[in-house]
Amino acid sequence: MAASLAAGGTAILNPASLAAPTNSTLVPTPFDSAGNKAATRPDGVVGQALAALDSHAASITERDRIGIADYTLHSREFRFHIADVEGGEIIRSYLVSHGRGSDPQNSGFARSFSNVPGSNASSQGSFVTGEAYVGKHGRSRRLHGLEAQNDLAFDRAIVIHGADYVDHGMALNQGRVGRSLGCFAFERSEINEVLELLGPGRLLYVAGTPA
Repeated sequence: MAASLAAGGTAILNPASLAAPTNSTLVPTPFDSAGNKAATRPDGVVGQALAALDSHAASITERDRIGIADYTLHSREFRFHIADVEGGEIIRSYLVSHGRGSDPQNSGFARSFSNVPGSNASSQGSFVTGEAYVGKHGRSRRLHGLEAQNDLAFDRAIVIHGADYVDHGMALNQGRVGRSLGCFAFERSEINEVLELLGPGRLLYVAGTPA
């Protein structure tokens, strides 16, 4: 089996069981020579996310899928992953924004993180997905921070939403995607899929290294 069973019969993803990448690099650029998405296998980040899934078991009601934002990578990378916990594999990877306050030089790297209102920065750590709603960015999903480093996420209106500034063509032509005000912004064409795969009660884990 791709997954192992934890106490109580819950299937737990084993990072070592993830499907091998389709090319030879561990962290590829987001597009191959034909302009297609390249696969990524972020074993270390997956392990961190699985540990967080267990640490916050009381708050995570749905354990079938988890979202992982690997903010150690550049914004041109497909650095947001949705993992099938029971199946033991990453099923989809996406472009995702980080906050302006985390990257004031617009370098494409999230270099710092904050939980402070008005910082416009991304926060690290574990979140649980909340209800979907329709707001100024269209269909979106609320988030609740589970740790001291992100527990103001709901008050800061840090959510999942679509945005025109996250785009395949932009990543190719400019070498990076745009920045949010701390939210997880995805391509318009993919936001509905992200919202459905990460329905309420699921873990969204953010990995990043402060500057």
